[in-house]
Order: sequence, then C-alpha cells, then structure tokens
Amino acid sequence: MALVDKKARRKKFIRILLMVSALFLGVVGYAIYWAFFDMNRLPKGEYLTEAISPDGTYTVKSYVNSPSLSADAVRGEIIFNKKNGKTKNIYWNYRESRATIEWLDHQTVVINGHKLQVPNEKFDWRRE
Repeated sequence: MALVDKKARRKKFIRILLMVSALFLGVVGYAIYWAFFDMNRLPKGEYLTEAISPDGTYTVKSYVNSPSLSADAVRGEIIFNKKNGKTKNIYWNYRESRATIEWLDHQTVVINGHKLQVPNEKFDWRRE
C-alpha cells in the first residue's frame, strides 16, 4: 500500500512542478514580448506626414523617432476615423527618417515601399 501511495504523491508532485514551470515560462515569454516587441510601446516621435484613405475611413500618420545613440526610425499609426479616432501602430522601420504614404485603394496603403492591408497587417523591422 505504501508503494502505491509514494507513486501517487510523486505523480502529483511532477504534475504540479510541470504546471508551475509552464506558468513561469509563460510569464517570462510575455515579459520579453512586452519589453521588446509590443508595437504599442513604441516612442511617439515627431510628426512627419499623413494621408487619408480614399473613402475617409482611415488616416495614416507617420512620425520619426531620433534617439541620441542609434539611427532614426519611422513609426506609422492608423487612425480609425469612424471609431472615435482610435489609433493603432502599423509600421515601424529602423534607419529611416522620412515617410512616403500612398493609398492604392480603400484598404491598401504603401508606406516607404511596404504594402499593408489595413487595418490588420503590420510591418515591424524587428520581425523581418
């Protein structure tokens, strides 16, 4: 009887250890994503230019971030004109200081040569 009890306790211990390890790895993974890859944490930057979609649904604004120790970077955000001005970052590219924005149709925008289907696609140089 004692042998069965030891095996049951060992299985329970291993199960708890695996759950705690998975939780720990999940928290660490999210922290790394949040600190290094979350586009909502990008610096604001200085305003460059903007372009409104042909049907007026979206506006894309671009900003340049000029940090003192590294190269310039351009950030682009989409503004949902019909949803109370809600914004979302859709473009982040390193070693750029200018932005050219061109709408091809109601949902396709080209920012510095990168074609995006808005509102869902994003370009982030850190993921290329």
